[in-house]
Formats: sequence, structure tokens, C-alpha cells
Amino acid sequence: MAEAERIIGTPDTPQGAEGEPEQSSSPEGQDGGEARPRGKRRIAVLFAVAVFAYALDLVSKMLVVAKLEHHEPIEIIGDWLKFEAIRNAGAAFGFGEAFTVIFTVIAAAVIVVIARLARKLYSLPWAIALGLLLGGALGNLTDRIFRSPGVFEGAVVDFIAPKHFAVFNLADSAIVCGGILIVLLSFKGLDPDGTVHKD
Repeated sequence: MAEAERIIGTPDTPQGAEGEPEQSSSPEGQDGGEARPRGKRRIAVLFAVAVFAYALDLVSKMLVVAKLEHHEPIEIIGDWLKFEAIRNAGAAFGFGEAFTVIFTVIAAAVIVVIARLARKLYSLPWAIALGLLLGGALGNLTDRIFRSPGVFEGAVVDFIAPKHFAVFNLADSAIVCGGILIVLLSFKGLDPDGTVHKD
């Protein structure tokens, strides 16, 4: 947890030699008074994206369980893309079914870390990326807790079935998209606190 906070960095304004704040070190070029409201807006974006991703995943799974489970798959694009209800005890895309409890703990840890570090967030792209991760992790964690065979061992509902690929759900998609966005932001040198560094 401490290491994750070190990586994110704290957007506190460093002091100059005579106690004056250095203007270039404030997130996105704002002074302390303006940066705090901007930071709050980024937090709002993060949680709005997370709620949207979580709600979309939850509703889609409810519909799949009610309308598709124990029924024939629905062809969307011939046999290249189908909707097929699958219960998955593994991680994203069906990997690691023997480690359900471990994946549950990891998902819970990711949620705690993101929530704790949200107060240090000043970058809009990072807010979107972390919101996708948070919403996706919450979506699959809900299945782990509330679905059979038991608490922390529940099987995740997957239903998006491309040809020659693993079956997945919208929570998996949100997690992957958030991860890809984080990699791109890191390559561009944009930090979560809104500063830009060049290697």
C-alpha cells in the first residue's frame, strides 16, 4: 500500500528556499487554492466512471442470468461473436480457476488502494483509467461474494464469447481498458498528480 502511494506521488506544493511555493510544481500549473477544487473534480470523475462501469456490468449480468442462462447461445455476428452464459471461477477471461479466493483478495486490495489514493489524483485521464479499474473490480468482486458456490468463492458470470477467444464480461473489459490506458499514460510521462515527466 505504501509503495503504491509512493508511485502515485503526493501533489503537495513544495516550498522554495524562502518558503515561497514553486509555481511549476503544482498539479496542472494551478496554485494550491485552485488545485484542491480541481482535484475534487477529478475524484468525482473517477467515482462517476466507476459507478457507470459497475452499473452496466451488474445490469448486463442480471439480464444474462434471467434470459440467457440454461438457454442456447445468441449469435450476434454469425459464429464470430455470441452471447453465451458461462460461470467462471477463475480470473479475467477464465484463467486460474483454482485460485478463486486469491483473485477475490486481489480485487478487494485493488479497490482499497484506488479509494485511498483518489485524494491525490489531479489528472483527468488517470481518473478515467482508475475509474474503469475500480468499476470492473467491483463488478467481479460482487459476483465473488454473492454468487454460488459461496462467499469469496462465487463464480463470475461471463457472456461475451468471440470465436477462438475466452468468454468474458463487461467488468473484464473495463479492467483491460483501464489497464491499457494506464500503460499509455505512463509511456507519455503523465503522472496521476497531473505533472509530466520526461525520462
